[in-house]
Amino acid sequence: MMGLHVRAALVALSLALIAFAGMLSPAGADSRAMRLPVHMVKLAADTASGQKFFSIEVADESSEQERGLMFREEMPDDRGMLFDLGRTRQASFWMENTPMPLDLLFIGEDGRVRAILPGQPYSRAPISPGVPVRFVLELKEGTSAKNGIAPGDRLRHPVIDAVAGSN
Repeated sequence: MMGLHVRAALVALSLALIAFAGMLSPAGADSRAMRLPVHMVKLAADTASGQKFFSIEVADESSEQERGLMFREEMPDDRGMLFDLGRTRQASFWMENTPMPLDLLFIGEDGRVRAILPGQPYSRAPISPGVPVRFVLELKEGTSAKNGIAPGDRLRHPVIDAVAGSN
């Protein structure tokens, strides 16, 4: 018969292995991701081929903006994260700890897309449009092209419209 100490050691080892395996799994990595509530109003993109709609999370606090989509391994095709920078300024993003490739849409205070730039997973290279912007929308890579979103298109959402107005 196994001694009580040996049995306790085996149980502890088994639990440690289970916990370690959970850290290696995608669900374990994705559990570090910040998830904000999805805003009740969808964001609309006025494109040449009509309006396209997205459910978005709004990051308007600095702590939310610092984390953004870090550690997020997947996201529905019609989902994104809108960053309200609080004022129009030069903006620079990076993709450290972000495993998903992204489209970054840089948006002026008038609600118009100024630039669409790619975000490569885990990159520390700065991503900046070189022009002042008020908002940034992060979507899954290729979503902008699939939906015909281009620079100059107007994005509409209560957070954007509060600054841009209804024009």
